[in-house]
Amino acid sequence: MDYEYIKQMNEGLDRNALLDELMMTYGKDVWNYAFFLTRRRELAEDIAQETFIKAYHAIYSFRSGTTMKAWLLAIARNTARDYFKSAWFRRVQLVWEEYETNTFQPSAEKQWFVSLEQREVWNAVLSLPRKLRETLLLYAHHHLTLKEIAEMLQLSEGTVKSRIFRARAVISRKLGKPAAFEGGKRP
Repeated sequence: MDYEYIKQMNEGLDRNALLDELMMTYGKDVWNYAFFLTRRRELAEDIAQETFIKAYHAIYSFRSGTTMKAWLLAIARNTARDYFKSAWFRRVQLVWEEYETNTFQPSAEKQWFVSLEQREVWNAVLSLPRKLRETLLLYAHHHLTLKEIAEMLQLSEGTVKSRIFRARAVISRKLGKPAAFEGGKRP
């Protein structure tokens, strides 16, 4: 989905169809990114929902110099930042609840596929400082380019590369593994 697609939608199709398409295509990415920023399911849901509302109202201001995914993630990031700055958030102590809303238990096969190594890696990623975690997540999980990340975070590409390098080094140390990029090559 890109600028040309939005132009086609503007020429005759319903904006609601565009919103549905955006949510189906990028909903999981936006929610995951919001979760990594907030580390709370409820906040991630609120931020993802608000992100799509903001995108709906500003869809025709989307510019063709970036990808739709990068644009939506930037909206999600700014929404999360606004949320953390709000007076309500600073006054209210939110309780982190570690439970699933579903009442069913995952199958044995599903439990088997969720390996200890994957949990260790994600725990290491989640324990990174926010700046390193966010940069690594955008690069490795959401597959944004260095340029897109730099524009989104308002940093230089060199700073983005440095943060990715440092994040990988910290994770490698935490997991007790040699860094895959040793030998002179950086991301």
